[in-house]
Amino acid sequence: MSLAVIGTLAYDSVETAHDSRENALGGSAMYCAVAAAPHFKPRLVGVVGGDFKAEHVELLRKRGICMEGLETVEEGKTFRWGGRYEPDWNTRHTTYTDLNVLEHFDPKLPEAYRDSRFVFLANAHPAVQLKALEQVEAPAFSVADTMNLWIDVARPDLDALMQRVDALILNDEEARMLTGENNLIRAAQRVLELGPKVVILKKGEHGAFIMGEGLHFSLPAYPVTEVVDPTGAGDCFAGGFMGHIASVGDAAPETLKRAMLHGTVAASFCVEGFSVETIANRTSADYDERYADLQAIVTL
Repeated sequence: MSLAVIGTLAYDSVETAHDSRENALGGSAMYCAVAAAPHFKPRLVGVVGGDFKAEHVELLRKRGICMEGLETVEEGKTFRWGGRYEPDWNTRHTTYTDLNVLEHFDPKLPEAYRDSRFVFLANAHPAVQLKALEQVEAPAFSVADTMNLWIDVARPDLDALMQRVDALILNDEEARMLTGENNLIRAAQRVLELGPKVVILKKGEHGAFIMGEGLHFSLPAYPVTEVVDPTGAGDCFAGGFMGHIASVGDAAPETLKRAMLHGTVAASFCVEGFSVETIANRTSADYDERYADLQAIVTL
């Protein structure tokens, strides 16, 4: 089996109540791939500029991530984002967004990636996500992430994408915006009517739930005692989720339920440090231990 992760790599400058980091490794595909790696070795697709550090490519390779799909535009600059979090963690202010090489990102999957059975389309313009998906020959289970911006400015492209993917990941605000429903259960049901067979709805510190035909499962967030930086937590959730599915080799309801726990564990490691300072140093044994803790919390 194989897992392709398509999305962004970036340099982030983040300020929180604890500390700050300048030009830290970030990006949706990067976080997802790092979180998936303890379960299954992902194939990454993305674009960076000539300023992307060789040490960061090597860090990702050492995690077992296949980097053949990384495109480098030598004369360009890597996508950069800056943000500041309020002490409540739920309020984030974007201080700048420099698309740079991402502005003209045209995903090209290497020939060796085209037989990928599992696909995660990390947050990007839905037309770009669909173009990437169309290069995969026969995906068994494809999942897309999205955001408020695309719901607002690219709804026709998003509608077309939802007809092609098996699952969609949203947070609570995005689900309400996409469907016009305030109740999250009704919102999830409405998303299912738009095309995906499965919807995963993230509620931040309040956990997540998954719905589909014959499937409804909810669980809390892992009880982290100290949040340092929530950047990338949702992408790490997706990485843990997809990594488990790829390692099992199917998307049966029981697999998806267990994948939710693995995603929650990955997100909990992410928020304990800036960038991948914490999660990149976690082993499979660390994941297994925290998975067992979470399982004990949610099991009667």
